[in-house]
Amino acid sequence: MGHLDHAAYGWLTPALSYVMASIGAALGLRCTVRALAATGRSRRNWLITAASAIGTGIWTMHFVAMLGFSVTGTRIHYNVPLTILSLLVAMTVVGAGVFAVGYGKDRGRALVLGGLTTGLGVASMHYLGMAALRLHGRISYDPLTVGISVAIAVVAATAALWAALNIKSPLAVAVASLVMGAAVSSMHYTGMMAVAVTVAPSDAALPGATAMQFIFPLAVGLGSYLFITSAFVALSPTADERAASAQARRLGERATAH
Repeated sequence: MGHLDHAAYGWLTPALSYVMASIGAALGLRCTVRALAATGRSRRNWLITAASAIGTGIWTMHFVAMLGFSVTGTRIHYNVPLTILSLLVAMTVVGAGVFAVGYGKDRGRALVLGGLTTGLGVASMHYLGMAALRLHGRISYDPLTVGISVAIAVVAATAALWAALNIKSPLAVAVASLVMGAAVSSMHYTGMMAVAVTVAPSDAALPGATAMQFIFPLAVGLGSYLFITSAFVALSPTADERAASAQARRLGERATAH
């Protein structure tokens, strides 16, 4: 058995991964709140932004945490196509859950369906990302711990969608995003507790790319996307602000006419 270290750089990667998960959750919740107050194309665009933010945040959280993952006796590489696929899966399934809530007629049914779909998608992203690992040895999983991690993912996703439907104030969204970040991080590290590696020492070259060659640059790029999108959402007027602006403009026009 190879010794697994989930925090090779100390608290840096767990803390940074939690921050990325929280930012993605906060941005996604704000976008979903905006979507529910909008109609037509605007609602669709806000939901797409929410899905990309949450999906990106979850994926970035996972792979930033993986930067601190090491196994004694073997190097670790990543299969590039599988890693990219895990990102697309995260965005797609989160999008399905968010759209179910955004357009569902029965909110309760939409919440259950969306939470289940999104939670299973988050878990799929995690284990697809783990399937992308290339090392000298064999990876195995404890089924019970895997099941617990999937359950945490479903509960976390359902709670996030519930928050999007019921929480409106920026402060409440911030608190909900911190809780969601903690839940996603818990899911990741619970899933990692299920991992065991049987090392087969070898000097053969591993296929794929190292974390610093591929994961780190991609995580930085996606993290930048989250920060830029957060600034865009923060500067975009809400539906109430647009309504107040329109009312003020009408009052100004009436005053001018008189």
